[in-house]
Amino acid sequence: MVTERRPVKVPARRRGGVWAGRSSHHSPRLQCGLAFGMAARWSWMWRLPRCPLLGRILPRTGRLGVERRLSSKSQTPQICIVGSGPAGFYTAQHLLKHHTQAVVDIYEKLPVPFGLVRFGVAPDHPEVKNVINTFTQTAKSERCNFLGNVTVGRDVTVEELQEAYHAVVLSYGAEDTRELGIPGEQLEGVYSARDFVGWYNGLPDNRHLSPDLSSETAVILGQGNVALDIARMLLSPLELLKKTDITQLALEALSQSRVKKVWLIGRRGPLQVAFTIKELREMINLPETRTINDPSDFQGLGDILKDLPRPRKRLTELLVKSALETPGDKEPARRAQCSREWGLRFFRGPVAVLPSEDGKRAAGIRLSVTRLEGSGESAKAVPTGETEDVSCGLIFSSIGYRSVPISPGVPFLPKQGVIPNNLGRVHGEPGLYCSGWVKRGPTGVITTTMTDSFDTAQALLEDMKSGALKLSDSRAGASAVRELLHLRGVQTVSFSDWEKIDSMETAQGEKVGKPREKILDTEEMLRLVSR
Repeated sequence: MVTERRPVKVPARRRGGVWAGRSSHHSPRLQCGLAFGMAARWSWMWRLPRCPLLGRILPRTGRLGVERRLSSKSQTPQICIVGSGPAGFYTAQHLLKHHTQAVVDIYEKLPVPFGLVRFGVAPDHPEVKNVINTFTQTAKSERCNFLGNVTVGRDVTVEELQEAYHAVVLSYGAEDTRELGIPGEQLEGVYSARDFVGWYNGLPDNRHLSPDLSSETAVILGQGNVALDIARMLLSPLELLKKTDITQLALEALSQSRVKKVWLIGRRGPLQVAFTIKELREMINLPETRTINDPSDFQGLGDILKDLPRPRKRLTELLVKSALETPGDKEPARRAQCSREWGLRFFRGPVAVLPSEDGKRAAGIRLSVTRLEGSGESAKAVPTGETEDVSCGLIFSSIGYRSVPISPGVPFLPKQGVIPNNLGRVHGEPGLYCSGWVKRGPTGVITTTMTDSFDTAQALLEDMKSGALKLSDSRAGASAVRELLHLRGVQTVSFSDWEKIDSMETAQGEKVGKPREKILDTEEMLRLVSR
């Protein structure tokens, strides 16, 4: 009698959302051996408690097989961090530096690390990206693991991570944008700053944005550093951008851009702008571009400079100088040769995006004229009842990012867009911490995030020392989560895998005289690391 060979399915692996099952055509005896071996390999997991959220299994301490397996690491603090941006890496750095036994695992939903340093910092600011060198040293520590291509909340839950680790730090940033909440916001030609920045920086989610840059006038709603970054990208000479890590896709689109004028709109006045002096100075000195601020907006500010805090004083001095001082002998000739221009418009707030005749595209924006109540940083803009219209076919909303909830079981304040916490300790959740934007809101620069993350890490260390964070039970850490992800078909990306991607990107960039040419497709990244 001939025995029919039927394929035995082994666990499918997911690559970037694509499931690929594999079949075995071994002999029946070998098939049985394989099946038995797999059953033995995973049998300990089936006896363990299930997480109530998704009914998935994850090892607890004190269970048969697990306690014996982990006994040698019973006092080793197992800590995981969700998010590999500045907040995540600075938190890890502080923990590893100040606790000589702690093991820190960093989970990232993309196959590549570094978050906003890679996808948010402007291409023409390579000096800011040098912090990646420090993060790389942290990731290469023997006590640090990077697990990319893992979406916490989908591939593995926060509750399951809490089962596997003594402490979980949420550092996943702010991946959503604040909406304008005005009519016409969804028209073609209106883009969020986050999407546009992600597009020219190579964020995979934004690679298909394809912004229409055919309008001669662009309006940016907001007066922060991100708004100035966008203005600079729109107006910079191509020769400058060609030497950066801007994506080739964006470079080609900008080469066809017709944008000649950019307005940055703010509800309040010159004393409340959110950008910093470095970004302002870059904009004022941008080649082939002139500044067209209204001098009347700055009258009288010189009289109050002495009472301002030093950073605000220096910023305001530069604003006043650029708007009121008589230019030098060569400046009028330089300005006359400039083909592009930009300016700040104060005391204006968006009311509605005006549609084109066919109702499909943006053709302008209606602004409410405002006045201030109060003074200084806390001054509020209130409408006067007057409005004015600005013709433009390109509008960017740059009024801030916002965090989103990661799990129903994690406290979240939707109005503020943050996790309620005390020095990084999540309210009512022992062993759960947060750092970065999800802790304090999307404000500050990278050094602000560094200080914030160090504070959270220090709180965690103090809890370990005081006994508030229990370390008596063994936790499986990354080994258990990797097995769980394997069962669910998730292909994880290690830091050495990322270095393969990094090498490919830098090699491609060298061919065209750039620091790197970023890979835009996560599927391509996963194929590369699987070779």
